Amino acid sequence: MKRKVAILGATGSVGKSTLDLILRSPEQFEVCALTAAVNVEALADAARLTGARLAVINDRNLLPELEARLAGSGTRTAAGPEALAEAAAGEADWVMAAIVGCAGLEPVMAPVEAGRTVALANKEALVTAGALMIDAATRSGATILPVDSEHNAIFQCLGANRLDQVSRLVLTASGGPFREFSLDQMRAVTPEQAVAHPNWSMGAKISIDSATMMNKGLELIEAHHLFGLPSDRIDIVVHAQSVVHSMVEFIDGSVIAQLGSADMRIPIAHALAYPERMATPAVRLDLAKLGTLSFEAPDSTRFPALAVARQALEQGGAAAIVLNAANEVAVASFLARRIGFSDIARLVGEALARASPAPPRTIPDVMEIDRSTRVMAGELVAKVAA
Repeated sequence: MKRKVAILGATGSVGKSTLDLILRSPEQFEVCALTAAVNVEALADAARLTGARLAVINDRNLLPELEARLAGSGTRTAAGPEALAEAAAGEADWVMAAIVGCAGLEPVMAPVEAGRTVALANKEALVTAGALMIDAATRSGATILPVDSEHNAIFQCLGANRLDQVSRLVLTASGGPFREFSLDQMRAVTPEQAVAHPNWSMGAKISIDSATMMNKGLELIEAHHLFGLPSDRIDIVVHAQSVVHSMVEFIDGSVIAQLGSADMRIPIAHALAYPERMATPAVRLDLAKLGTLSFEAPDSTRFPALAVARQALEQGGAAAIVLNAANEVAVASFLARRIGFSDIARLVGEALARASPAPPRTIPDVMEIDRSTRVMAGELVAKVAA
C-alpha cells in the first residue's frame, strides 16, 4: 500500500527535497496534503505535480489566488490555522513537519497528538516544547523520526542498542562560513556572507543559525529531548567537511558514525521510507578522493551561542523557549541590518538573563512565553539599533 503523506512547509528547502523524493517514487506515496505560508505559486505547482488532495495556504488573503491557480485540478484548497491543523492531523499517516521556527509548533503537535508518524525537521518545536511533545507522543503512540542530519545520524547509529549502553552522543558541526574568521572579521559580517553556507543549501534563518553556531546549540537541546541524555553526555565537535553527520559512543568504547554526502535527501529518505530504505540521487562518497576528515573543538570565544544554548538546557524550565524566541528576533533583526552579526548571541544571552517565566504546562503556555520574549527581545534590539 502507498504511504499517505502530508508535508507541512512544502515550499521550503526540506519540503522541496521531500517532494523531489516522492516524485521519483510515485508508486510508493500518496500525497494527501501540502501547506505553505505565503508562496502560492510554488504550492500550487507542487499540488498539481503530486495530485495532492488538499493545499493549504496559511495567509487567508492569498486563498483566492490559490483557488485560481488550482481551478480544475481536483485539489481542494483552504487557508488559515484551522485548515493547517486539518492538513496536519487529517488522513495522512506520515507527516513531514518542516515549518521553520516556533510558528511550526502548533501544527506539528496536531499529528503527534493524533498518533501519526512525524518526520521532524522543525528543531524549534522540540526546543520550545520538548517535554510536552514527547509526553504527547507517548500517550498517543506517535512515532517521531528526526530529519535533521545530525539527529537522524544518531538515530541510525543507535540502531537496536539501548540508551543505557550509550556513553555519549557527538553532534558534528560544519563550523559555518566563518569557522576561521577572527573576532574583528566577524563583527563586520554582512547578511549576504552569513547566508552563504559552504556545504549545505538552506533557508536564510537556518543559514544564519549555522553561521553563529546557534543551530548546534538548538540541536543540543533537541538531542536531549529526542534521546533522553543530559547535557554532559552530549558533545559537539567541528567537522568542516560535513561527511560525518554525528556519532554515538558506547560504554565499551566503540564509536559508530553515520557518513554521507551533504544532501538533505539522505536523512529525509531514511524517514520517508522508515523502517525500510529507498534510493536517492545523492552523490556517493569517495573517501579515497576526499582523503582527510578533520575534527576540532568549537571555539566558545568566537561562537558564544553554544555556551548560551547549553546554559538554557541546563537551566531548564522555560529557558529554551526564551532562547529560541530571542534568537529568532535577533536573526530577523540582523537580516534587516538593524544589528550586527556579533550582536545576535549577545542579545540572546541578555534575554536569557532577564527572563524567568514559569515552566510551561501547555502549548498555549509555550506560545505566551514565546510572545512575551519576542516583545522583550524587540526592546533589546531597539536599544542596540539606537
